[in-house]
Amino acid sequence: MPNGYHHLTDAERCQIHGLKASGYSQRAIAREMNHSPATISRERRRNSGDRGYRHHQQAERQAQERRHGRGS
Repeated sequence: MPNGYHHLTDAERCQIHGLKASGYSQRAIAREMNHSPATISRERRRNSGDRGYRHHQQAERQAQERRHGRGS
């Protein structure tokens, strides 16, 4: 796992979405992406809505809003 804190990129969010859609577990996604399972869990929890985890329309926008202090 990388040292320090960094934001997930849009490409990483897309990868989470694709791996989950392919049937990977949260732990398997974390191993595949070299991230902590907590990172994957937190990403999906914070950026999911009524229609589930939508990496492009929802997750990236919500992350940007939080980063710039305009979100929840």
